[in-house]
Amino acid sequence: MVARGAPIGGPVRVPSEHQGLQRGLEILSVLGSQETVERGGLGVVRIAHLVGREKTQVSRSLKTLAAAGYAERDPETLAYSLGWRIFALSAAGRNSRLLRAAEPVLGELVSRTGETAHLSVLDDREVVTVLSELPSASVRASGWQGRRVPAECTSSGRALLFDHSSAALERRFSGHEMSRGGPNAARSLAELHQRIVRDRARGIAVSDEEFEVGLVAVAAPVRDARGHIVAAVNVSAPKFRLDRQLEATARHVLAAAATLSSTLGNIPALAVAPA
Repeated sequence: MVARGAPIGGPVRVPSEHQGLQRGLEILSVLGSQETVERGGLGVVRIAHLVGREKTQVSRSLKTLAAAGYAERDPETLAYSLGWRIFALSAAGRNSRLLRAAEPVLGELVSRTGETAHLSVLDDREVVTVLSELPSASVRASGWQGRRVPAECTSSGRALLFDHSSAALERRFSGHEMSRGGPNAARSLAELHQRIVRDRARGIAVSDEEFEVGLVAVAAPVRDARGHIVAAVNVSAPKFRLDRQLEATARHVLAAAATLSSTLGNIPALAVAPA
């Protein structure tokens, strides 16, 4: 564990051309530390103190890391944590606890529903699919692993935004036009917030031709031990098929999300997860 107030890596000297890289690695190490996990992110001042560098240097590095997806800034607390690209890299190596646990859970979800299942994370205003499991159906939704889509018109996006207040949505989407999406997509932040409130009350988000014509999707959030939303599980399929089994699919998606949440130590999820 990183010593508090001490520069990571000690007094090792590196060539000047490598100092920016070393600073970035030091910051990533702090973002992955137990303190960051326990506090749900750290501010620039605290990170600068832990890596033993000037605040302005650290701030610039964090902005670079965030722009590349390696760090994420909470729009409410302004605290930084590890970003979606770290999850994507972990997906490639199957090193993440969540991703290791998700593969069989998504496989079981596909087996139960016969439809495509995804695990996604939020990156600013977009959803990034980090893991997909596809069925062998003759007509199926595309596998989107690694693909980025707008959060406001997808079931996964709304599930990932469950904990956002109206003010938080304003901050996240400020200065950006709503995606046109499909025919039933929300056309304003007020409408998006209403849908999130409705979905949150029932624990599941349903997107009916909001992303594209003929596509229906169901999603539920995955929470960590602190109760923070870290991912979303969703099933997507052609409308003519999923409409007939929407209620059953929603139950399976909820159970899959609860199983993954319990794997991360979210105790309340244990009551929802299947035996």
